[in-house]
Amino acid sequence: MKNNRRNFLKMVAAGLTAATLPGYAREPKKEEKTKKSVAQTALPRWRGFNLQGMFTLKSIGDFPEDDFRWIRDWGFDFVRLPLCYRLWIKDGNDYKLHEPMLAKLDRAVQLAHKYGLHVCLNFHRGPGYSVNREFTEPLNLWKDQKALDAFCFHWQMLAKRYRGISKDKLSFDLINEPPDANNEKVMTRADHERVIRTAVAAIRKESSNRIIIADGLRWGNEPVPELADLGIAQSCRAYIPMSVTHYKASWVRSENFPEPAWPGGWHRGERWDRKRLEQHYNSWAELARGGVGVHCGEGGAYNKTPHRVVLAWLRDVLEILTGYGIGWAIWNFRGGFGILDSSRQDVQYEDFHGHKLDRKLLQLLQEFE
Repeated sequence: MKNNRRNFLKMVAAGLTAATLPGYAREPKKEEKTKKSVAQTALPRWRGFNLQGMFTLKSIGDFPEDDFRWIRDWGFDFVRLPLCYRLWIKDGNDYKLHEPMLAKLDRAVQLAHKYGLHVCLNFHRGPGYSVNREFTEPLNLWKDQKALDAFCFHWQMLAKRYRGISKDKLSFDLINEPPDANNEKVMTRADHERVIRTAVAAIRKESSNRIIIADGLRWGNEPVPELADLGIAQSCRAYIPMSVTHYKASWVRSENFPEPAWPGGWHRGERWDRKRLEQHYNSWAELARGGVGVHCGEGGAYNKTPHRVVLAWLRDVLEILTGYGIGWAIWNFRGGFGILDSSRQDVQYEDFHGHKLDRKLLQLLQEFE
């Protein structure tokens, strides 16, 4: 691993020339051009998982190599790394970097490439914003210039650090799940657009054709057509209806959620079924038909939802996304949404190298190669 890491750092330092296509675009394959039903062709249809080694303030930055190997061996090609920027700063100073933690991120990127996986780096917590409530950011990314300056500093730092890695192997997902844009005190659409355009410009100064992704508004559920001219991709979610995906989840207001059913899950007072899911994702397909790359960066259902309901709902989601050419990443690989060690009470687990494997969920995901 030391030799591999040395070679990896040499590659990064050398600034190898990336592919010459602008932005995130790639030339669609011939067969893709003839499939009228496929809306999204600007990005590969990546399929994989979120890995949480640097997800919260308590994370220690250790990504098990087995996770990358097993994801590859099971036929997937993508990992998304939700990151907490505070893990690599010192003394609460946004501009004082803690190199040992960044070295752990280097290792994760290297492991992804070792096993042929595209890796997407995402700020789950960036200067001034996070959906994670474990810590309240002192500034507001959407309103405070100091927060935006620090946000751009960290993305430029990563863009420069990984400049030598091809866009086919590495992408940047700017900030996880921006809020609803109807509260002027928190964020307006204009605030959001200003932040995204500023961050994209900062990254492109260091890495001109890096694939950049912006999560949709309203926590990843609403596309942002005003960014279509920017040459970046956008990321949706697969968490609707919430009564199915977050039943008894402690971090959302789930105390009044009804017993999960599918079809028949409830979201914001509306009953959802396959047809309603199709309507929801059609707005993302329309964005894709305009040439914007679309990927579903997170999705899945928590372990308190009956397994049969999870499988029925997720099959509908995956069929719809696949029909539109949209890839996905399950939240998570290990844990309450995942295929390993999910602690579900209604699953007959298979022993897998000392872990509890949900074979039925794995097989469902593998159907959508």
